[in-house]
Amino acid sequence: MQSDEKPEAEFMRDAKIIRRIGREDSGITLRRLRAFWAVAHSDSLTNASKQLGLAQPSLSQHIAGLEETVGAQLFERRSNKMFLTEAGGYLLRRVEQVLASMQELEDGLAEIADGSRQTIHLAGLNSILRVLLPQAMARINEAYPKIDYDIHESAPADVLELLYGRRINLGLIAANSIAPASAGFLQVPIMEDHYALAVPESLCLEGVIDPTQDLAPEAQAILNKSIQFAFGTTHARRVQAWYDQLVPDNWSFMQARSFEVALEMVRAGLGVCLVPALSCVAGGQTLNGVRLYSVSFPPRKIVAVLPSQYARLQPYSALIEALLDVAANHEPPHFLPAPPFLTETD
Repeated sequence: MQSDEKPEAEFMRDAKIIRRIGREDSGITLRRLRAFWAVAHSDSLTNASKQLGLAQPSLSQHIAGLEETVGAQLFERRSNKMFLTEAGGYLLRRVEQVLASMQELEDGLAEIADGSRQTIHLAGLNSILRVLLPQAMARINEAYPKIDYDIHESAPADVLELLYGRRINLGLIAANSIAPASAGFLQVPIMEDHYALAVPESLCLEGVIDPTQDLAPEAQAILNKSIQFAFGTTHARRVQAWYDQLVPDNWSFMQARSFEVALEMVRAGLGVCLVPALSCVAGGQTLNGVRLYSVSFPPRKIVAVLPSQYARLQPYSALIEALLDVAANHEPPHFLPAPPFLTETD
């Protein structure tokens, strides 16, 4: 029968760390522990300093001071990258417990304080913030009338940096756009967002089998100019492979940093764009001035990303439930059937 008690040596080590944290002159502070945690989850001091909003020299001083206090080297520096030593790995496990406990304490005190105002700190993609979030906020407003919001419109990589830096507690992004192991945050699936080929309203593709035969030269020129969203190497390659297979004369003549900007270029008649459905909605209505054709392309998997303890805390839990409900009842824009030339063949 296994004992739930810690081995004596491990217990003594933990007790020693706790006593050090408790002493004012120990040099182990929450600020240093948070700096250590950020560096341990980054591949460089530069990235960690960005996540924390700290100058790199200050961050280096925090790490050096912590190493001096614990009496052990916590990182090995190799080619401008930081790797945990055995002592660093041991400390990281304990630090994560300490930080999680402190976060739960802070959140719990805020939650039970009578009449206190709570702020939900979140970041996400433009389309999710515009289409899903307002309805979800309206649904929980009656139960939580004193909530206010701090909202950042951000790219997926920036959302993760904000989470690491503890400047937000909830991210709304596409799971396809982040590494599967993205640093241990909980991912709650919200919905699948299907793609369409957006073309100018003047470009009619119904029944087109061979664009070179069935379209006028002016229409062919528009079809062959793609406006692509700079979304990362993997996504860009998938998109270009799709165009190469189905629109082989395609020319990627423009790179945009948001689907919304790309769609405005399409509306202006400058080209075509592969876009997710949520980005085609404005004011609850399908964007006018474009035609949307159904395509065979993997959908975006929209997820809520947050530290695991927040999934059990209000009002974050209520907001996620509301997002799930809104997504389940969301009516996507009307897609026209895929024209024959956009139907993939074996």
